[in-house]
Amino acid sequence: MREYLLTLCITAAVTYLLTGPVRKFAIVAGAMPEIRARDVHREPTPRLGGIAMFFGLCAGMLVADHLTNLNQVFETSNEPRALLSGAALIWLIGVLDDKFEIDALIKLGAQMIAAGVMVVQGLTILWLPIPGVGNVALTQGQGTLLTVALVVITINAVNFVDGLDGLAAGMVCIASAAFFMYAYRIWYSYGIEAAAPATLFAAILMGMCLGFLPHNMHPARIFMGDSGSMLIGLVLAAGAISVTGQVDPDAMRLFSGSERNTVHQMVPVYIPLLMPLTIIAIPAADLILAIVRRTWRGQSPFAADRGHLHHRLLEVGHSHSRAVLIMYFWSALIAFGALAYSVNSASMWIVLGVVFLSALGLVLLLLPRFTPRVPLWAQRLVPPRYRRRAVGAPAAGAAPRARAADADDEGEDRVPAGVSGVTGVNGATAVGPRSKLPR
Repeated sequence: MREYLLTLCITAAVTYLLTGPVRKFAIVAGAMPEIRARDVHREPTPRLGGIAMFFGLCAGMLVADHLTNLNQVFETSNEPRALLSGAALIWLIGVLDDKFEIDALIKLGAQMIAAGVMVVQGLTILWLPIPGVGNVALTQGQGTLLTVALVVITINAVNFVDGLDGLAAGMVCIASAAFFMYAYRIWYSYGIEAAAPATLFAAILMGMCLGFLPHNMHPARIFMGDSGSMLIGLVLAAGAISVTGQVDPDAMRLFSGSERNTVHQMVPVYIPLLMPLTIIAIPAADLILAIVRRTWRGQSPFAADRGHLHHRLLEVGHSHSRAVLIMYFWSALIAFGALAYSVNSASMWIVLGVVFLSALGLVLLLLPRFTPRVPLWAQRLVPPRYRRRAVGAPAAGAAPRARAADADDEGEDRVPAGVSGVTGVNGATAVGPRSKLPR
């Protein structure tokens, strides 16, 4: 565990330290596209954040190769080299797209080629554990098609969800944390060395996202661009493929006891079929809805619009930060819910807990204008909009009226409607001069 944590920290540190210079390079290189109709930000923001994330990936792999225990992953498996080869190709295409806006079909072809490169080097699905049937061996063609499909779907799902500051990096970080715990349990508890590459991929992916998030949180100073979103999507898919198609379920030796106990014990075997779906459940749902919506309108499935889930949260009335946190919540609920069920499928408390948290999430969706207030002892630790007002102090919406009244008394012009200085959704980010004291 210590070597995995060291690899994670090195990856996060390299990504964090390189993001600043990469931002300056993106500005000099002109990788700052104009504001589009579907964009949420209001100022041109540099892209190419995927450059720092790719070098963080390389640093994590280099450190892991020189550690005592993790070095065995590189000696016994060719999967790390396969991942680096596919990641380098998809990252290069992403960098060119961030600068020159490559056609969508060209990017799709590059994604398929990157997946094919990984398949050629051994990172592919060999068999599938199917409930009630057992292990089903796949032919080379079937394994290749299934691997390429999973890689392309995951990459585009992560790319589609990258629409708000910190959204894609945070959701992938949450998914990779749940996947790391699952893969580490298979590797450590059951002693299956074939799960070690997937555990390493998840640790490095967490480091890449954690190192980039401080620069990408709202208001973002830099975007990861397609070079970053496609890269983390590829790494996420590589970990899922490694566990799903490389780990032999028979090696867990779970076929013992009564039939009922065997069914409960076999849950960790079948979870690899569900875990890759749960970690991208929200992005995949957004991807499917976008394809259906665009084809229903007679548009291309790759045509951009403002109908994604995060755009709908903003239209409901949620602020930028709150929409991101809601997406984080649902991603964590699905991923860690599946993880908890894989550990103890016979516990009813897990199901009840997931149901309760789902109801709580629905309540948060229906209360976009609710602003929580923190206790008095934590006033200095939160932004001003979450602090309690003193008795007699004007409310947030009273400042424009007070200024207008003062203008009338002093013979000045009335402040026009809509020029009160309040910005953002529901005035949650309003920053302006305070009203004058009462006379």
